[in-house]
Amino acid sequence: MRIKKQIMDGDSMRRVMTRIAHEIVEYNKGTDNLILVGIRTRGVPLAERIARNIGIIENVAPPVGFVDITLYRDDLSISTQQPTTTETQINVSVTGSKIVLVDDVLFTGRTIRAAMDALMDLGRPESIQLAVLIDRGHRELPIRADYVGKNVPTSHRENIAVMLEEVDGEFDQVLITELDN
Repeated sequence: MRIKKQIMDGDSMRRVMTRIAHEIVEYNKGTDNLILVGIRTRGVPLAERIARNIGIIENVAPPVGFVDITLYRDDLSISTQQPTTTETQINVSVTGSKIVLVDDVLFTGRTIRAAMDALMDLGRPESIQLAVLIDRGHRELPIRADYVGKNVPTSHRENIAVMLEEVDGEFDQVLITELDN
């Protein structure tokens, strides 16, 4: 796999997280009953960043939880590996709440469907919204993001690599990579 292009650096990611925070606050008319839920792995630190930004804007940060979708994936039956799971942790009731699911890259929509299934097992939210850093297209399910950092059309040979300091120990950046022949 080779790096084809850097499409975001740390500064542009910071600006996008700030913009998404403003959009979430505006759409939801504040933070009442709002919960941010990051999808493991990179959605969790992104949700925490958005919550911090909302805290700066509104003087109150919404609670942040995370969801592990491993057992909700629709490809478990074709996987040869035994799935490794971590716990889902949302310390407030999802019933009646406005949930904003947060993930790094929206691609086919299958991860988001699995996350919604996991959330519905925890209760009945008032609404579920979706915030993603990158939307790369190629949807296989009728799912769209409510808040998008950047739309990046890609080919099937390309991949989006999101690097976050909290997860990867490297500086923040988003890369387009391409499979070698």
